[in-house]
Amino acid sequence: MRLEPLDRRHVADLAVAVEEERDSYGFTWVPTAAEVEGYVEAQLGRAAAGTLAPYAQVDRASGRAVGVTAFWDPRWWPAGDGLFAVEVGFTWLAASAQGTGVNTEAKYLMFRHAFENWEVARLDLKTDARNGRSRAAIERVGARFEGVLRNWSTSWAPGEEGRLRDSAIFSITAAEWPDCREQLEQRIARDLERRSPTPA
Repeated sequence: MRLEPLDRRHVADLAVAVEEERDSYGFTWVPTAAEVEGYVEAQLGRAAAGTLAPYAQVDRASGRAVGVTAFWDPRWWPAGDGLFAVEVGFTWLAASAQGTGVNTEAKYLMFRHAFENWEVARLDLKTDARNGRSRAAIERVGARFEGVLRNWSTSWAPGEEGRLRDSAIFSITAAEWPDCREQLEQRIARDLERRSPTPA
């Protein structure tokens, strides 16, 4: 897969992606097809304000956007001369892209950029504490569980409008990145080998 800065040209693909099986979206808000255009506009507005850097996750084989992800919550050194931490979030994938290795590849690219280009000291990931599927996926990409922050943010679970959720917090530090990078590269190589057609 590849990451492309989110753009209005991705709206049509994402509108198709969100209308696949939606059972895995129980703890996160994912727009419907009718909401995708407004969702992209809102993300672009956050990008213009400097609070978010959103990307489309694009399947190389088809050239279609199959989900989104973003850097957000940038934290700057007191002198203002660079980031010391950033979060990866606002992530969702079409059902057909889940479990295919797309998430692993996207996280690898984002982690590598954060640690090797921005030279952050820390990278964060969060999810609803009840979301076992998301927590397992975060652990699989090498992040360490730090704990649960109670009543930390707005709940996105259906029927919980106006309520707060407990958030499970994970992180990777700069000292951990070399080992994490090696593990991710090995995992990506295995996934690519598994998806490659077997010679006749």
